[in-house]
Amino acid sequence: MKLDEVISAIQPADERAMETARVRWDAVAHPLHSLGLLEDAIVKIAGAQGTDHVSLEKKAVVAMCADNGVVAEGVTQSGQDVTAVVANHMGMGTSSVCRMAKVAGARVVPVDVGVAVPVETEGVLQRCVRRGTRNLAVEPAMTEEECLQAILTGVDVVKDLKDQGYTLLATGEMGIGNTTTSAALVSVLLGRDPAEVTGRGAGLSSEGLNRKVDAIRRGIAVNKPDSADAVDTLRKVGGLDIAGLVGVFLGGALYHVPVLIDGLISSVAALAAVRLCPDAKGYMLASHISNEPAGRLVLEALGLKPAICAEMCLGEGTGAVAMMPLLDMALAMYGEMCSFDDYEIDAYEHLT
Repeated sequence: MKLDEVISAIQPADERAMETARVRWDAVAHPLHSLGLLEDAIVKIAGAQGTDHVSLEKKAVVAMCADNGVVAEGVTQSGQDVTAVVANHMGMGTSSVCRMAKVAGARVVPVDVGVAVPVETEGVLQRCVRRGTRNLAVEPAMTEEECLQAILTGVDVVKDLKDQGYTLLATGEMGIGNTTTSAALVSVLLGRDPAEVTGRGAGLSSEGLNRKVDAIRRGIAVNKPDSADAVDTLRKVGGLDIAGLVGVFLGGALYHVPVLIDGLISSVAALAAVRLCPDAKGYMLASHISNEPAGRLVLEALGLKPAICAEMCLGEGTGAVAMMPLLDMALAMYGEMCSFDDYEIDAYEHLT
């Protein structure tokens, strides 16, 4: 499918399923809405899945892995060789997110969408568009064709997972330099000054932070991304990992699989996906609020509330995975808890 075909095929989340789920929550023997955002999340999942019989039986984390040419500007503490190392460990099941996903009962699906050094570990999906992006500070990071290919890669990965019976996905990533690309995208898409939305990433010094902000400023000045065109912005100052995640969010909406947003990088991808297709928002759930400066700004722009405020910024999808056990516990109440009728007590009423 082409991108415009994907977008035109996406339908709004199922309002009837969500209303039925709300009624079910009201019948559960507990004070009304006492699980707060967790109840809202189950309702939203019902709308995404198109049924009030919510299933979280099979969960996966899609981690898009890619390198970014902007590291040449000295915007990171580590070299881009780290991307391949961590991607390899994802494939072997030994990275941070893999450890957490094992506890959450989720599979980690690392995707090489643009790692500079080939990642040949079994368990890593081989979907490389190009071996890292160009340096956005001096030229567009990607061609339009490369950007579209990365987006459609994400869509295809979701299709494959849906065919395998997965009912909930989380977004993850690995790519040295991707807090720089994320900040550049936020700056353009939300019209914010780069200094306001750029953080230290994985431990930059003040001098390094200044180089990072400067690289973003130069990239925006040189490339002149169109803030009204998400693809144009993404290809000029974004990254292949983020483009792949845009596809995961669009694929979730297309194939009716709810998708958990992780931190800043995946939330920026979610924002770009919503700019391309507003109905995609109905299939997204915020997990946590990133400790990066733009973390709150992006979620506010999306109109989504995170359930976890733990000052996390590890990436890889770890924040989204942390949300999974909370959803499992909420679903246990939603699907298994006795009703007020079972207890033979009066139900709570909505009072005005």
